[in-house]
Amino acid sequence: MFQIIRFLWVMVLVSGLFYGILFVTPLIYPFLISLVIALMMNRPVTYLTEKTRTPRWLWVTVMLLLVLTVMFGLLTLVVTSVIVEISQLISMMPHLVNDLTTSLHRLITQDFITGLYSRFEFFYTQLDEQYQDTINTNVENGLKSISKAGQELVLSILGGVKSFLVSLPNLATVLVISLLGAFFISKDFYLWETRFRRMLPYGINRRMDQILIDLRNALVGFVRAQVTLISITAAIVIIGLLILDVDYAITIGLLTGFVDLLPYLGTGTVFVPWIVYAFFKGQYGLTIGLAVLYGVVVIFRQIIEPKIVAENVGLDPLMTLVALFIGLNLFGFLGLIIGPVSLVIINALVKANVFYDIWLYIKGTNETKA
Repeated sequence: MFQIIRFLWVMVLVSGLFYGILFVTPLIYPFLISLVIALMMNRPVTYLTEKTRTPRWLWVTVMLLLVLTVMFGLLTLVVTSVIVEISQLISMMPHLVNDLTTSLHRLITQDFITGLYSRFEFFYTQLDEQYQDTINTNVENGLKSISKAGQELVLSILGGVKSFLVSLPNLATVLVISLLGAFFISKDFYLWETRFRRMLPYGINRRMDQILIDLRNALVGFVRAQVTLISITAAIVIIGLLILDVDYAITIGLLTGFVDLLPYLGTGTVFVPWIVYAFFKGQYGLTIGLAVLYGVVVIFRQIIEPKIVAENVGLDPLMTLVALFIGLNLFGFLGLIIGPVSLVIINALVKANVFYDIWLYIKGTNETKA
C-alpha cells in the first residue's frame, strides 16, 4: 500500500512539474534565453577576466556587444542579399513568364497532346448525359477545391507576413530584455550559482552537475551534427551540378545546403521549382538529372541523419530514429527538434540515476546508486 501511495505521489509531482513548466515557460522565456546566452559566454568571460585582472562586467559588456555586432551584421547581410535577389528576380520575371508561356503553348500544341484531347472529346460525346453531368460535376468540384486551396495558401502566406510584422515590436522587446538579463546573470554568474545550489541538497547538486554536463555535450554534438549534415548535402549537390554542367554550381550547392535546415521543405525548396521549370522549358535531360540528384540527396540524408545525430549527441541510432518519428507525429515539423531533445534529456536523467533513485523511493528503500 505504501509503495502504491509513493508511486501515485511521484506521478502527481511529475504531472505538476510538467504542467508547471508549460505554464511558467511563456512567462519567463526571455530570461531563459538570457540564461542560455550567459552560459555560452561564461567560459570566455571568466578566462578573460582572470587573464587581464579587470572587472567581470567589462568583459560581459564586450561579449554582448560582440554578439550584437555579429547578429546585426548577419541580419544586414541576409536582408541586403534578399533585397538584391528579389530585385533581380523581379527584373527577370517578365522574361521568365514569357519563356514559360511559350514552352507551355508549344507543349500543348504538340500532336501527341492534341491527339489525346481529340480522343477524350470523342469518348466524352459518346457518353450518356448522366455520365457527362457526373464528369462535369467532378471537374467543377475539383476546380473549386484547387481554387479554395490556392486561396487558403495565399491567405496563409499573407497571415504569416502580417503576424511577423505585428510581432516585430514584441521581438525587439524580448531581445532587449534577454540581453539585459544576460548581462546581469553573467556579471554575477557564480554568485547566482552559489545561491541556487544552497537551496538544493548535496545529492541533487551532484546529479545536476552530471545532467548539465551531458546536456551541454549533447547541445554541442547536435550543432556539430547539423553542420555535418548540411555540409554533406552541399557537397553532394555541388558535385551533382558540376556533373550536370550547371552554371553557378557552387553557389547553388551552398544555398541548398543552407535551406536543408528547413524542416519538411529542405532541399525541395530549391529543387522542386527548378525541376518543374526545366520540364516546361523542354530541358528533359536536365529535368531527369535534377530529379535523380534530388532523390539521392533526400535518400542519403534520411539514411545518415539518425546515425550522425546519434554519434555526435551520444545516442543510440535506433532510439534517435524512434524519437524523430514520434516527435514528427506528435508535434509536426517541430517534433524533429523536440523528439531528439526529449531523448537527450531522458538520457541525461538516466545517466544521473534519477529514475533509479525514484524507483528506490517508490520501493521504500534507503539504498542509493553512485
